[in-house]
Amino acid sequence: MILVTGATGNVGRHVLSQLRATGAADVRALVRPGAAPPDGVGVATGRLDEPAGLSAALAGVETVFLVWPFLTTEGAPAVLEAIGRHARRLVYLSSIGVGGPEERADPIFTLHAGMERLIRENGLPHTVLRSDTIASNTLAWAEQIRNTGIVRGPLTAATAVVDPRDIAAVAARVLADDAHAGATYGLTGPEVISRPEQVRAIGAAIGRELRIEEVPVRDARAQMLADGRPSALVDALLSAAENRSASTLVTSEVEDLTGKPSRSFPQWAHDHRKAFR
Repeated sequence: MILVTGATGNVGRHVLSQLRATGAADVRALVRPGAAPPDGVGVATGRLDEPAGLSAALAGVETVFLVWPFLTTEGAPAVLEAIGRHARRLVYLSSIGVGGPEERADPIFTLHAGMERLIRENGLPHTVLRSDTIASNTLAWAEQIRNTGIVRGPLTAATAVVDPRDIAAVAARVLADDAHAGATYGLTGPEVISRPEQVRAIGAAIGRELRIEEVPVRDARAQMLADGRPSALVDALLSAAENRSASTLVTSEVEDLTGKPSRSFPQWAHDHRKAFR
């Protein structure tokens, strides 16, 4: 039995579909109370911020795909303890910035580094998938694109943006094979692409001329705080613009593990063009 957390999210839902495609028979999705359950798999209701209530979801589970949705590791030890009482292996979705020179300056990298440390200390056999920037993050631009054709926000350094379907394809294979225990994989797309290039790729996919309008980080922070967003969330959202330098890292891990080359961002944009129209 494989339990998938974050099962309705941008990566987790693809993990479920990939597991079904590979013929995995015993798959269970963890969904929050009131959330629409995914089709085609068993469903358990629970919350990672309420670990005492996870026993039913974990009953009979051997392997867990863990997406940590919070901005701190508070509560993670109790969740890992609960997982360890039932499962014999864990696959964790982490960040490719862990272990890099910017880890301590970036809240997202620091969070994932802390989670990886707690997982090691827990002692449960595990595999870590360190993902680069995920292509579906750009769905946050959809409303701006539909309404104005302009994406406003701070510029961030270019990275090898990775398709969530490729992350999921790797996850499905790793979840199904104990031989990956102890491994850490860095997952990227096939090329480094800047934010303006991503906007142009979306424009090409929908047949519109789009442009990006840079907003200084200071102004973006002030607006986010004025909108009522928690300061910790604002820091996390803006960390890429403030702390990350341009990346040249492109790995072959997706192709090595799945036998198929990673998808490009223009391909992702084409496949998701309806979201931006």
